[in-house]
Amino acid sequence: MDHTIQTLASLIKQSINQVIIGKDDVIDSLLVGLFSSGHVLLDDVPGTGKTLLVKTLSASLGIAFKRIQFTPDLLPTDITGLHFFNQKKGDFQFRPGPIFTNLLLADEINRATPRTQSSLLESMEERQVSIDGETHLLDSPFMVVATQNPVESQGTFPLPEAQLDRFLLKTSMGYPSEAEGVKILKRFKDDNPLQSVRPVATYEDILKAQQTYSSTYVSDDILSYIVKIVEHTRNHPSLALGVSPRGSQALLKASQVYASMQGRSYVAPDDVKHFAKPVLSHRIVSNYLYHEEKTNETIIDEIIQGIEIPTEDGLYASGDRSK
Repeated sequence: MDHTIQTLASLIKQSINQVIIGKDDVIDSLLVGLFSSGHVLLDDVPGTGKTLLVKTLSASLGIAFKRIQFTPDLLPTDITGLHFFNQKKGDFQFRPGPIFTNLLLADEINRATPRTQSSLLESMEERQVSIDGETHLLDSPFMVVATQNPVESQGTFPLPEAQLDRFLLKTSMGYPSEAEGVKILKRFKDDNPLQSVRPVATYEDILKAQQTYSSTYVSDDILSYIVKIVEHTRNHPSLALGVSPRGSQALLKASQVYASMQGRSYVAPDDVKHFAKPVLSHRIVSNYLYHEEKTNETIIDEIIQGIEIPTEDGLYASGDRSK
């Protein structure tokens, strides 16, 4: 199949919507992560459909999928794999762990110890795993979707800033509306619709999308707009830690992919604004005493509202406004 990113995203969303109801923004975030070779953190209370969403995404793509239930006794080798002594061959042999897949669901990632959490750092950033002095490359595509429960604190280990920075974006499912709740009950009353989901995209479709989104035109005004947002996080009085250059690159990638998913050949200011909070809010650290006064999301909102939005002049490549 030879699809544009817009067509491919539409096919995948239609497939996921056979199971998931009313979460288009969250699905968009997952697809932005997939097409930009990024990773996504789903932060929400239990029972909102985080795991079901990822399993439906996997079924829609038809790629290799593995799930790890993170617990305090989980070891790094339980994720990456290890060398074991093969008595028949009289030599050590490598047994790959579940990280050797295309789509990895790290369920309740904050329940594992920091040592185990850190075993994902190299694979998420460099698409490889180093074990006993040997480097093993991961297949493409490779995407980590991690879930965590923001409410419980007992038996959990908050992700450090270095780990959070590896995630392209952070989003949440949220509770359904009353009408959506009724639809969910009707849809799951007799059977699980996940069983009927079939792949609508191939490996080649995904890899092509990952290689082509970067051709989406970005004007100098948009680049300056992104940098201004990031710089304001570094100087904001409520923040002890602002966004790193990796964060600004992540916002650029997300904006380009989202523009392509909308069928446009250029990035508009609304693309940047749409993904500023999901991409940047988990990369900043507040320094105020009373956390209920402001959230990271409201701080990003304040910053965006205080920055002049680029005008339409100069947003288009070669004056092309047709797309």
